[in-house]
Amino acid sequence: MAREFIAPGQIYTGEGALDMAEGKLGTLGKKALIVTDKVMVELGNAAKVETALKNQNIEYVIYSEINGEPTDTMIEEGLNLYKEEGCDFIVALGGGSPIDSMKAIGALVTSGGQISDYMGKVITEETPTLVAIPTTAGTGSEATQFTIITDTKNDIKMLLKGAVLMPDLAIIDPQFTMTAPPKITAATGLDALTHAAEAYTSKLAQPLSDTFALSAIKRIFKYLPAAFKDGKNVEAREQMSIAALEAGIAFNNASVTLVHGMSRPIGAMFHVAHGLSNAMLLKECFIYALDGAYDRFGELGKAINVAAETDTDQAASEKFLQAVVDICDELETPSLEEYGINKEEFFGVIDKMANDAMDSGSPSNTRKDITAEEVKEIYRNLW
Repeated sequence: MAREFIAPGQIYTGEGALDMAEGKLGTLGKKALIVTDKVMVELGNAAKVETALKNQNIEYVIYSEINGEPTDTMIEEGLNLYKEEGCDFIVALGGGSPIDSMKAIGALVTSGGQISDYMGKVITEETPTLVAIPTTAGTGSEATQFTIITDTKNDIKMLLKGAVLMPDLAIIDPQFTMTAPPKITAATGLDALTHAAEAYTSKLAQPLSDTFALSAIKRIFKYLPAAFKDGKNVEAREQMSIAALEAGIAFNNASVTLVHGMSRPIGAMFHVAHGLSNAMLLKECFIYALDGAYDRFGELGKAINVAAETDTDQAASEKFLQAVVDICDELETPSLEEYGINKEEFFGVIDKMANDAMDSGSPSNTRKDITAEEVKEIYRNLW
């Protein structure tokens, strides 16, 4: 069966990637909107991008208000600044939030309306040129056609999509991930692990997405603990940057499954960062999904060398599940209770979260049929 496979238009990776990409930046337009957050400005990372633009005689304006997961109001403010300043392309510097915000702003520049207008629809109007410079190794947003924006009126995380949202240029320079603290390193790295594992076990997986997912999984298990324990480990940072990119390319083409479907409502209702809410769900969601895809989960177990070639699919898949539990423990992933979420409040919104999870469509990509009642039971099992 024929399948489409898409990736960023151009990618620069490795130490010095920003320097190498400088000439390309000089060809993209006359004035850039830099979408970032205040931490990137304070750490001096934004200044590095500013210098690259100045070297190419490109004007720019900074929008540094993406201080948290992006909302419809943040997007509206960024759009207004883009128009007021006469910008003609956008550069995102940061984790998934600034990159997702860039995509949403770009979509509204050409498509008009409000971002909530596009929930459940495919965005098709060409955006201004989009440049993604990730500062975390996790979300893979630099390599996807998706953006997640919170609808503040309805407390829903909207998953928006369209091939036009794929960045035209991705600059994967590990210098920008060196400043990520251990907790962010862990949460974003486990987000990449979720992307890769879900892409590989999705109903929509294809040979090319499998190739990227397997490579990402191997890198993550080898290098994420090292990056978590020593943030100055350049090799671990570079390898995790590549792994996050690979995982992003994989799930961009194979989609995600149950974990992401259930993660978004937790994030929307309790303001848990996306990567962390994924990590909290990994064990219970994979326990549910395992017997629907023993062969696929088993191959992952063998890929990271926790299972032998002679193991049955079931045995190998169970060893992979244990490896996932172990790495989550090693990276000090908190439970919902340890995070500070009130059990009574959580149980009070389980029905809404389950319905929102099913409405997202992601659980239906799992290689095992699942109902809203079963999603509710998984939520309960988190306690």
